[in-house]
Amino acid sequence: MKSHFAIFAGVLFLLALPLSALEVNETELKSTGTADTIVFINYTGPHAKIDSLESIKKLGSDLGAEISKSPSEKMTAGSSARYSVIHAVDENEKSKLDADIILIGKDAAVDHIDNLRHIIASYLSSAYGYSEKDAETVAVFVTVYNAVYRADFTSFQNKYKKIVTDNLTSSNCGLSVNYKDWPGASQIVIPLFDVNGGISTVDTSVISDSQVVKNMQEDDDKNIESRKNMVDIKEREAEQATEKAQAAQKTAVEEQKKLEAEKTKTQEVKKEAETAKEQAKEAQKTAEANPDDRQAQAEAKEKQAIAEEKQAEYEQQQTAEQKQQAVAEEAKQTAAEQQAVADKKNTEAQEERKVIAQDQQEVIKKEIADAAAPSAYGIELTNEASMLSGMIKINTNNGQIIKASPVTYIRNRTIFQAGDSFIAIAGENSRNGAVKLILLSPDTMEIQAESNEIVAENSVLIQDGSDYYCVIKDGSSWVLAKYDQNLSLKLKSPVAVKSSTPVTVASQYIIVTGADGAVKLLNKSDLTVKNAVSSSYNDANAK
Repeated sequence: MKSHFAIFAGVLFLLALPLSALEVNETELKSTGTADTIVFINYTGPHAKIDSLESIKKLGSDLGAEISKSPSEKMTAGSSARYSVIHAVDENEKSKLDADIILIGKDAAVDHIDNLRHIIASYLSSAYGYSEKDAETVAVFVTVYNAVYRADFTSFQNKYKKIVTDNLTSSNCGLSVNYKDWPGASQIVIPLFDVNGGISTVDTSVISDSQVVKNMQEDDDKNIESRKNMVDIKEREAEQATEKAQAAQKTAVEEQKKLEAEKTKTQEVKKEAETAKEQAKEAQKTAEANPDDRQAQAEAKEKQAIAEEKQAEYEQQQTAEQKQQAVAEEAKQTAAEQQAVADKKNTEAQEERKVIAQDQQEVIKKEIADAAAPSAYGIELTNEASMLSGMIKINTNNGQIIKASPVTYIRNRTIFQAGDSFIAIAGENSRNGAVKLILLSPDTMEIQAESNEIVAENSVLIQDGSDYYCVIKDGSSWVLAKYDQNLSLKLKSPVAVKSSTPVTVASQYIIVTGADGAVKLLNKSDLTVKNAVSSSYNDANAK
């Protein structure tokens, strides 16, 4: 597991709570300053609009439905502005791989690796008949593979056919680790082993090479489940390849028998041709010795015709034997190739199972150690320029992070405990993103709930007992809002305030800065204005 050292905005509290087993994380890849470890950067805050899983998957299944119509022909499908695919196949080039290239257009709104994987998985199911589980597994490996080889055009040239690389660019081939780079700059390459569909459509050996697996092992849970699922796929591939090899071997034996029969027949026809040739020679000698013997002359011609006919039969039989030889050799080659595939998949599966078992022991060992360790919840800076943070759980014995929240868009370095959860302002106003008040689970550290209202990006979050104050959008204005620990809106101020207003709780009052710049004293009971207080800042500027 990667070791992290927290950049604290402040440890908020210590909790004497036992740690549960680490929840299985999705594979994440993002550059961490070394060539060997990458982690995906996703948008993990609230959304202005949440698309259903069904609608997300439909993006991929619609593309796949088009490709499934002619899997052996080059074609394209989809919208270049959003999501499209190039089915790059060429039967004339044999030595390298065909591929599907999924393109993310400039208007695409996908902002999380999970959703991108859903799109890829549904594409694979629709185009090639993968089961949902297998498709999701392959999609995980496809995204990691494309992140590992991002902008490595030489690697793609070495492995893929010209029809594939002609549709790639050196800067955009593969997948960026940052979701902000995806629109208009992603060429996700899916290597194809068998375009006819089924479990061996995608070349699983390519997408699970040593560099890919090495990166997957860097995740906290070492991607045990995804890797186990890939091993299961390879074992089934090996079984199918073995069955095909056995069938091909049976065919090869039958074709070899046919070849032996053709060889025997060739020898028989050859002997007949040679006999006919000798008889023709003898008849010709007799004819030459008896030029006036019409019967001898006629017999010589007849024997010569028979000899020529037998020679023609012999040549035809030689051709038939050669054809059967080619058929037999092809059958043997097919059997050998299928057996090689079976052996390769079996070897990969067995080796990976051993490594997975070792990794699993490490994960269990760490889970036990983390569960026994004293811990603290806090926040760390995730984007200093934008003052964004993420919640973490840290081992107070050694300072290492036990678990980090996938939500890395907490604003203004503030988070409070609210009942059994944690409350914070999170998100950003970009594309489909939104800033809202959220509740985070202490176990998964994922969003449990979010407010219906939009919160100001620069709003403070203030706790007063079981009440929480922040600035929300109300029509075209910003107002002060009071929430309970369940994110239920209890009150909002009738008076507009500055989006960045300080909020001070003073006895029965709340002190804020109004939209007009004047300091206002609000009644805590209903957030109405008690009176307006002249602002020393405004007065000074006025002078």
